[in-house]
Amino acid sequence: MALQETGPSLAVVGVTGAVGQEFLSVLSDRDFPYRSIKMLASKRSAGQNISFQDKNYVVEELTADSFNGVDIALFSAGGSISKEFGPLAVERGSIVVDNSSAFRMDDGVPLVIPEVNPDAMKGIKVGNGKGALIANPNCSTIICLMAATPLHRHSKVLRMVVSTYQAASGAGAAAMRELEQQTHEVLAGKEPTCDIFQRQYAFNLFSHNSSVLPNGYNEEEMKLVKETRKIWNDPNIKVTATCIRVPVMRAHAESVNFQFETPLDEETARDILKNAPGVVVIDDRASNNFPTPLEVSNKDDVAVGRIRRDLSQDGNYGLDIFVCGDQIRKGAALNAVQIAELLL
Repeated sequence: MALQETGPSLAVVGVTGAVGQEFLSVLSDRDFPYRSIKMLASKRSAGQNISFQDKNYVVEELTADSFNGVDIALFSAGGSISKEFGPLAVERGSIVVDNSSAFRMDDGVPLVIPEVNPDAMKGIKVGNGKGALIANPNCSTIICLMAATPLHRHSKVLRMVVSTYQAASGAGAAAMRELEQQTHEVLAGKEPTCDIFQRQYAFNLFSHNSSVLPNGYNEEEMKLVKETRKIWNDPNIKVTATCIRVPVMRAHAESVNFQFETPLDEETARDILKNAPGVVVIDDRASNNFPTPLEVSNKDDVAVGRIRRDLSQDGNYGLDIFVCGDQIRKGAALNAVQIAELLL
């Protein structure tokens, strides 16, 4: 039990969604201390009962007054809700950890992966009487940079090419349900129900469903580009990405290619990654055993394998890796709760 009179007061916004439910799971797993917790969601979800740590809570409708007396508010209810209620929560003295893209690129709003750039939120603490906004990066960015940053610290990354294989969970609980439903339908010879993506998802893959911009990149790809630059505090880092939706339930996979400023051989890279916090190396060439989305599902650590020299670059200036991480957990809820832990 993490219920403590000396703990902060919490609010979970979007508690009935996939990430909202994962917030509760992570808070419980990590024994996060709190003296009270509010379960907040839309008017449609208000009145539902949620059991958390042997207590029953009634979901309350989210309003401007929901944040009176709240120290830390964990948001995962979409960008429009964050834009409307995040600043209102801050006005009332709450520290908002927001999982949407609403504030990520705003000047003055820290974009934080605790293992990567905790100093970005320096000075923001519970108890100092001030509200604040802290942004949780995009799930693809978190999973990528958990592995890329330790290598970047050793041999500066000049250019990074990322190809993602993204799970249904990134589009929410409804997408996960639809993937399961479509799988049953296709196996039964029926037409698949296509409400979320407007196309068959089961036994298929397609370009990420975010909007395509005039430069030909979609929004998800540009998030990886822009967020990496902000988190690494390097506006000149060259990043290109191709983001693909694949019929996997809840963990993303990414192929990452690096060009370094100074040489980095694969054995040194493997040792660096083995010692990196929040990273586990699965790199067994003899058994052809490398990370898979299934084995990292419901796990905290990001798994890295396929660590090898890029043969297209001279010397040891290039490297390829393959990364898998649970999109709902480290890609969203766990990262947010780790941020909250730094506030205590």
